[in-house]
Amino acid sequence: MNLLQSIKMAWKSIIGSKVRSLLTMLGIIIGVSSVIILVSVGQGTTSQITSQLEGLGTDLLTVNIMGRGASTSLSLDEAMDLGQIEGVKAVSPVISNSVTVKKGTTNDTISVEGIVPSYEDVNNFHVQSGRFILDLDNDFRMKVALMGSEAAQTFFGNENPVGQTIQLNGSSFKIVGLLESKGSSLTASNDNKILIPLTTAERTLRSGGIRSITVQASDSKLISTVKSSLEAELNKKFQNASNSYSIFNSQDMLDTVNSTTQTLSLALGGIAGISLLVGGIGIMNIMLVSVSERTREIGIRKAIGAKKRNILMQFMVESTFLSGFGGIVGIGIGYGVSALIGRYTSLTTTVPVYIVMISFIFSLFIGIIFGMIPANKAAKLRPIYALRSE
Repeated sequence: MNLLQSIKMAWKSIIGSKVRSLLTMLGIIIGVSSVIILVSVGQGTTSQITSQLEGLGTDLLTVNIMGRGASTSLSLDEAMDLGQIEGVKAVSPVISNSVTVKKGTTNDTISVEGIVPSYEDVNNFHVQSGRFILDLDNDFRMKVALMGSEAAQTFFGNENPVGQTIQLNGSSFKIVGLLESKGSSLTASNDNKILIPLTTAERTLRSGGIRSITVQASDSKLISTVKSSLEAELNKKFQNASNSYSIFNSQDMLDTVNSTTQTLSLALGGIAGISLLVGGIGIMNIMLVSVSERTREIGIRKAIGAKKRNILMQFMVESTFLSGFGGIVGIGIGYGVSALIGRYTSLTTTVPVYIVMISFIFSLFIGIIFGMIPANKAAKLRPIYALRSE
C-alpha cells in the first residue's frame, strides 16, 4: 500500500467519525490559536510602546529635579543655562499642574503646562492656527494660551478657539493658538492640554520653581557625553547629591522595554504552547481508542497481506492529518481574534509570520510524536488475535 492509499483511508476514517475527529483536533486548535493571540498582543504592545518612545526622540534627555534641603527646584535662568553645555542644542523647561478651566457653562479639569518658545521644536509641538508662545509673553507674564485639539473640542466644539477667552483657576487667558493633534503618549493624551508662558504659570500654578527640563542634544551620538555634563552641573547645584535629580534617557528606556516585552512574549507563547502538548495527549488518547475499536479491521487487513509498515503509516497519516488540519483552523481563529482585539479594544496586535509557522510546524510535530504510540500498537497486532476480537 502506498502513501496515497494511506491518505485516502485516513481521510475516510476522519470523515466517518466527524465528532470524534473534531474533539481530537480541539486541543490543537486551542493551542495554536492561543499561541498566535497571546504573542500577537505581546508583539503589538511592544511595537506600540516602542513607537511612542521613539516619538520622544533618541536625542532627548529629561531631567527631573527632586532637590535637596531648601533647594528643591531650579530657577528659569538656571534651567536655561543648561543650554550652554557643549553638545546641547536646546533646553525646554516645563512647569505643569492641573487647573479648573471654564468657558461659559462648561468647566473641566485640564492639564496646564508653563513653557518657553523652545518647547515647540524640542517637544515637536506646533500650531495649526494662530501663533506659538513668544519670548515677549514670558518677559511680560502675558496671560495667553495655546489649546490642544481635544480640549478645544470640549470647550468650543467645532469653532476655532483662537482669539477666544477662557478662565484658568478664575484668571482670564486669551487663546492665541490651536495646537496640531498629537494623539496619546505613554501616560496621557497630548491633545487634552493647555500651554501658557512659563513665567505666567509660576504664578497661576503657584509653582516654586522648575522641576522638569527636556534637553535636546545636537546629535544622538552625544547623548552619553551630554548626560555626563548635565550630571556634573547638577552635582554643583545640589552638592553631589545624586538622589536630588534623575536624568531619563529614552534610548535606555527603549532598550529595557524591548527586552522586557520580548521576554514576556516568549513566556506567553510558552504558556500557550502547553495547551498544544495537551492537545497532543488528546490525539494519542483518541487514536488509542480508535485502534481498540478497529481491531478486527486491522486483523482483516493484515490477514489479506497488509504489512506492519502499512498499518503504521495509515495511523501516522491519520494523526498527522488531525493535528495539521487543527493547526490550520487554529491559525485562522488566531488571526481572526487578533484582528477583533485590535479593532474593538485599545490594544494593538501584530501577528508575526514566524510565530504562525512555528505554531503550525509544532502542531504537526505533536501529531507525529503522539501518533506513534497508537500507530505502533496497531501495527504490532497479530492477525489471529485481532480477528478473534469482538
